[in-house]
Amino acid sequence: MKRNEKYKYADGRQINEDSGRIYDVAGFRLPSVTSILSRTKDQGFLKEWRAKVGDKEADRIMNLSSVRGTAMHKYLESHITDIGYEDLTDTGKQAKTMAEKVIEIGLAPVDEYYGSEVTMYYPGLYAGQTDLVCIHDGEDAIVDFKQSNRPKRKEWVEDYYLQIAAYAMAHDYVHNSKINKGVIMVCTPDLYYQEFVVEGAELRQYKHKFLKRLDMYHELKFDEKEQRNTEKENEEYLKELKEKL
Repeated sequence: MKRNEKYKYADGRQINEDSGRIYDVAGFRLPSVTSILSRTKDQGFLKEWRAKVGDKEADRIMNLSSVRGTAMHKYLESHITDIGYEDLTDTGKQAKTMAEKVIEIGLAPVDEYYGSEVTMYYPGLYAGQTDLVCIHDGEDAIVDFKQSNRPKRKEWVEDYYLQIAAYAMAHDYVHNSKINKGVIMVCTPDLYYQEFVVEGAELRQYKHKFLKRLDMYHELKFDEKEQRNTEKENEEYLKELKEKL
């Protein structure tokens, strides 16, 4: 796959804090797209699932999915950038076959790419890392790779669309581009491949939806700050009362 040097991307540093992941990039400290979406998402389904399978089993499944997903991403990155990578663990071998399925089907229309594992940021608002910025079927596109334990329905992947929309807005703002397409490439451990494409008017709708979630995130952060300030004031007041007794 040929590297196109049209865009120069900034290096970003990920920092995990109690409040979520932030990025230190281009002189900004910005909340990550994934943290914004996680904090503003309805957690009802996840809580029901945890209650059904139990916390221990839920943690096992989530940890395995995370390790397998990381390995799959590394294999895909090594293929795109032509840098060798091998993971001889059972999970790594499984992730390799999943990556090969994505390469076989998903990356077939991609001959050129602008950046792999690219840090995206919208100055003063948010940042994140997308898997690939490339030319997909003749159009500039943002691509995200996902592993899934089972096939997805479109209504289950809205947050994936919101991620794509956020990255497209950031890329357009910083690089004066016109990204009008996002592709989400999903593979399950039994090698079932799915592809979700968002573009045109639908992508613009998801940009507006993401900005609403961003507003929700800042409202939550403001409310938490106010609550902490109130708790601190109450503690100081109680301390003064105790000292007077």
